[in-house]
Amino acid sequence: MRQLFKGKNLPVIFGILFLGVACGLIIAGRPNIRPNEAISAPAATAVQLPQTNEADFRNAFVKVADMVGPAVVSISAERVQKIPGGVRQFYFGPGNRDSTGNDFFDEFFKDFFGNIPDQERKQIGLGSGVIIDGEGYILTNDHVISGAEKITVILPDGRSFKAEVKGTDPTTDLAIIKIAAKNLPHATLGDSDLVQTGEWAVAIGNPFGFAVNNPKPTVTVGVISAIHRSLPGMFGPSGERSYLDLIQTDAAINPGNSGGPLCDLNGRVIGINVAIVSTTGGYQGVGFAIPSNVANNVIGDLIKGKKIVYGWFGVSVQEITEDLAKFFGLPEKQGVLVASLIKDGPAEKAGIKTGDVIISIDNQKITSVRDVLRTVGSKKPGEKTNVTIFREKKGMVVPVTVGERPSGVEEAAPEEAKPEAKEDILWRGLKVIDITPDIAKRNNIQDTSGVIILAADPDSPAAEAGLNRGDIIREINKKPVPNKAEYNKIVADLKGDALVRTDKGYTIVKENE
Repeated sequence: MRQLFKGKNLPVIFGILFLGVACGLIIAGRPNIRPNEAISAPAATAVQLPQTNEADFRNAFVKVADMVGPAVVSISAERVQKIPGGVRQFYFGPGNRDSTGNDFFDEFFKDFFGNIPDQERKQIGLGSGVIIDGEGYILTNDHVISGAEKITVILPDGRSFKAEVKGTDPTTDLAIIKIAAKNLPHATLGDSDLVQTGEWAVAIGNPFGFAVNNPKPTVTVGVISAIHRSLPGMFGPSGERSYLDLIQTDAAINPGNSGGPLCDLNGRVIGINVAIVSTTGGYQGVGFAIPSNVANNVIGDLIKGKKIVYGWFGVSVQEITEDLAKFFGLPEKQGVLVASLIKDGPAEKAGIKTGDVIISIDNQKITSVRDVLRTVGSKKPGEKTNVTIFREKKGMVVPVTVGERPSGVEEAAPEEAKPEAKEDILWRGLKVIDITPDIAKRNNIQDTSGVIILAADPDSPAAEAGLNRGDIIREINKKPVPNKAEYNKIVADLKGDALVRTDKGYTIVKENE
């Protein structure tokens, strides 16, 4: 090695060193490419989503408030409650009766002041509404103005008007009232069928307006948390209502918001606020609104004062579960199950039976109870329909003439029965008794054919299937259960899963494991 650094070899050595340095610089500047790897094309540029900052949201909410707020009104509904003359507003305790059983103070006041006549007390209910026409037509909830003898509307600018009821529809819980005013700001109804879960929602109304003494509406903001929600068995001044297709939102809705609009960020009304679910009576993050398309369907007739008429089949239907689909031999989980029929109703006259599965109505696929209610309800009484059903593992088409839905048709659940007859044998956790005339009268049971559940073991297959005390069993495996004796015969040697029909519908009671 030493010989390399002598004399004439030096130029060669320097040349080799220069070449090595040059190659190192070239290699250091190359891209980091693995052996045998081709040079790939430049990576695709990621899609840049539009950035929405806080100012954008603030401007959107302010815009909705400015657009719709002037059209939102406060509604005061005055009702008169009659108090019988015998009712007094004082109480001195249980020890005030004389030897004859008469209340001492009651007799004292009668002697000195005579019998107290019937009294009347005014009750004032508060709600909201939205102006939908410049001529003074206002959309609100029926329960806000139902039974009112005097209705007062206060505009956001402080003006007050007496309102006239133009039309009401307890079924949808909507009403139209009118005030004598012109050129009013009004809101626009949007298309609620386009509403999606997760989009922003703005609720406008005047909750607790009497407390703040201010006619200007308030604005709350949230999202659409669900659509197509149901709230059966809600109560109002005019009785029981069933809400079957609601928009759910977490925008704060409080007492007094009823009848006010729920809006999208374009300022279109997508719903009419109607109810809250609360354990305290105040806002807890779950509010509901009637879809604007439901309102659109009835507004024209309400303005004209016409009665709103809905189509009706006279059937009670229930959702299909996986167990029910398997039991009935359905090729897939589809349709709804006919649980009961109104005697002499359109469906019964057409030949539809309990246990039939409704697959479609006039070629419109049925996937839920809501589909049946919407499809049939939208048809006119007298209209002919073709109902495709699945019966005994076969499909068939049954022509049904639509009837008119009677007002106030509700099937009340029976109250708990008392053990007034001998207890039945225990079958899959159930104890049942006959429906005696006394039980039928006390619980308003019209059809006494069946057995009533006296008790259901909470850890039993029956309880797991949803059967409870007070339910009435009408059929087991499609065999009628007219009384306890027949019930005992049916269940004595029953094997495998059992199909049980009660007044609530069908359920599968599994065999004891």
